[in-house]
Amino acid sequence: MGRKRDELVPRPTKKVEYEIRFATANAQKGWQDLKASIRNPLADTWDFLTRTPLEKTPTNYPLRGQLGTVTRDGRAYERWQHKPTQQGGARVWFYVEDRIVYLEQVHTHHPNETK
Repeated sequence: MGRKRDELVPRPTKKVEYEIRFATANAQKGWQDLKASIRNPLADTWDFLTRTPLEKTPTNYPLRGQLGTVTRDGRAYERWQHKPTQQGGARVWFYVEDRIVYLEQVHTHHPNETK
């Protein structure tokens, strides 16, 4: 088995935690952009989403109206929004299936749809 020096070791999840996966390429790009600009709050976002993604808080809640549902592969899911910081405009839109949090959209600024 070949070793790769300096390869990043991904953090394992506990059995009670959720996995986080990208649902879209745009979400992956947005996540990378946020990692470059608000790294510490994004690490806190990761911790929150792996432990309690469906907990309603002032910074984590389901979206309402037309934005409240996302359809993937013919199935409808409740769409949630997480704010990595209280003051900033960044938003993470996600849905949960089983024990997986799917990052659907990651906005570096407040999305026009919710203004």
